[in-house]
Amino acid sequence: MKSLILLSVGVALGLGIAHLAVRTAGGQRLLDGIDGSVTSFRAAVVDGYKTREAELRSATDPTTEG
Repeated sequence: MKSLILLSVGVALGLGIAHLAVRTAGGQRLLDGIDGSVTSFRAAVVDGYKTREAELRSATDPTTEG
């Protein structure tokens, strides 16, 4: 229960700090950079997942010779 409370407090503090940071030009650039990095990471994970899924499907497809 203590961990859940600490997590909630951390999320609330993070959101509050982000809200204040977005009001400044430097803060906006920082958050835009973080957003870009997260978006790139997400795209890489999705691409890797789809590639691996295609590999597994082709390996189990009985119509594929190999």
